[in-house]
Amino acid sequence: MTEVKELTKEEFRKMQLMQLDMIKELDRVCRKHNIKYTIFAGTLLGAVRHKGYIPWDDDADIAMLREEYEKFKLVADELDSSICYFQDHTTDPNYRWGYAKLRRTNTEYIRVGQEHLKCKTGFFIDIFPMDDIPKSTIGQVFNDFYCFCLRKILYSEVGKVSKSESKLSRKWYSLLSKIPTNKVWKRLDKMTKKSNNSSENRVRIYLFPSLGKSNKKNSLKTKYGMPKEWFLNFNEYDFEENKFYGTADYDSCLKYLYDDYMKLPPEDKREQHSPTSSYSFDTTIRNKIREDDNK
Repeated sequence: MTEVKELTKEEFRKMQLMQLDMIKELDRVCRKHNIKYTIFAGTLLGAVRHKGYIPWDDDADIAMLREEYEKFKLVADELDSSICYFQDHTTDPNYRWGYAKLRRTNTEYIRVGQEHLKCKTGFFIDIFPMDDIPKSTIGQVFNDFYCFCLRKILYSEVGKVSKSESKLSRKWYSLLSKIPTNKVWKRLDKMTKKSNNSSENRVRIYLFPSLGKSNKKNSLKTKYGMPKEWFLNFNEYDFEENKFYGTADYDSCLKYLYDDYMKLPPEDKREQHSPTSSYSFDTTIRNKIREDDNK
């Protein structure tokens, strides 16, 4: 089994501050082009509860409605390339996730179980596009299942070798991995064209588990998607001595995601989401050593 590498306390904080630089870059470009975004999920919770990172949070989350996301993609080349770059399946053909990342330039961060993937790696923040879902509950249920199927096709390259999956599941993922990813991207593209800022539909991240389902207090009519208003109306929030945009109705959003969000989890649950098997804060140094060794 692949060994999990633990970052020291100092390294963990260094990683968070590298991610902070990426949020600042995203914020700079978005303000310049009037692109609406919100810090989201654990990052929004961190801003409200800690005025910065949740101490044990190992990533950062940004969300945008689909129209804003597509605008950002068009100007992502204005990001300072010495700090970060935009990554999705259009910029990296080996990328297998249905949302984008900003990757820290000249770093490495490989998730446990993903050592064989060929996509670029590095410390990252997630950028989630929020798309319209059907207005009817039955339509939302079918949409959720369809998204689940597409997501599993993308995940299959990981699932087919994952030791956490059963033998039967690994065989099933092996079959799914034979489906070309462009089949998924074409279907996703067709779905996303229906999304727009002015519709009254609730929204979700298509190729990510429906976040409302994790909170059992959310009703059948609400758990498959979130109110679009959360991604249209914003306030500025203090985060690590910076100001970033977040949904104005943070209370409803965080209750939807976490219920009693001001309550700290038990200490044994305060763990990072993305265990790593390999990481480097500066790959240029490592590559230079390799070059010298080969001389």
